[in-house]
Amino acid sequence: MTAFLIRRTLGAIAVMWAVATLVFFMLRLVPGDPIAAMLADAAGPEAEAALRAKLGLDQPLVVQYGLWMWNALQGDLGASIYGSNQPVRTILAEALPRTMSLALLSFLVAVVIAVPAGIISATRRNTPADAAVSLGAFLGLSMPDFWLAILLIIVFAANLQWLPAIGYVPLSESFWGWLEHLILPSIAVGTAFSAIIARMIRSSLLEVLKADYMRTAKAKGLKERAMLWGHAMPNAMIPVVTVVGIAFALLISGAVVVENVFAIKGLGRVLIGGIQARDYPVVQGAILVISAFFVFSNLLVDMLYGALDPRIRYD
Repeated sequence: MTAFLIRRTLGAIAVMWAVATLVFFMLRLVPGDPIAAMLADAAGPEAEAALRAKLGLDQPLVVQYGLWMWNALQGDLGASIYGSNQPVRTILAEALPRTMSLALLSFLVAVVIAVPAGIISATRRNTPADAAVSLGAFLGLSMPDFWLAILLIIVFAANLQWLPAIGYVPLSESFWGWLEHLILPSIAVGTAFSAIIARMIRSSLLEVLKADYMRTAKAKGLKERAMLWGHAMPNAMIPVVTVVGIAFALLISGAVVVENVFAIKGLGRVLIGGIQARDYPVVQGAILVISAFFVFSNLLVDMLYGALDPRIRYD
């Protein structure tokens, strides 16, 4: 296991370096010049050259890349080239807790809905309960998250006035304020993911329930609950864990549309705003953080494989 973790850690570092390198050079290929966008049309070549030199954009690309990579290794992701030159670390530090909070609560909503729904659908195949779960999963996958978000705002914020419609309150200020501002967005985001996970649990569990060892356990007189939780679920969870890991990483990357609907300035909104403004340091820093979460999620999934199935070894 130790050798496996070392190999995967080195591989993760290589992946993040490759992602950072690709993003750095591909951003420079996007049409448009941030200097021209920042300056007024009346600005002369002298002002443009001075600003380009101030931001370090007058140097060759290789030099810019080397400086940025060296600073990134020391934890310095640069500063935004717009506004007050705010450090990228500060921008990400403000946005990341909001996205993490939304992702964790959305993930919790998805799991709470999906696990019982998937088990009921698999153990009661071709029954009204199975049909109801399948219909709910179909609706969950079909509904756009922004449409569900607007519907939740109309019902619970505008009409019933139970929950706030927009905004975000940090957890450090108020737990209940933090929670009530995230209930509606987490339901809007988690519903679609719960449908995906429920369908995967149903499919995987049905395959396991048909296995010979399950019939043998039933012939021995093992209780249905013990068969389900002691034999079926651990073996059915391998593909489910893979999907859950990918889903969580996608949640971390930011539910951009839902964040905009609820006016939550999370990582997704920061990334989209940076791309639209050609703010190179912000985009590079945001993608680096997102790629780190994807790599960490994949590593965690690989480690869970061995915990769920003792037959899996990393030799």
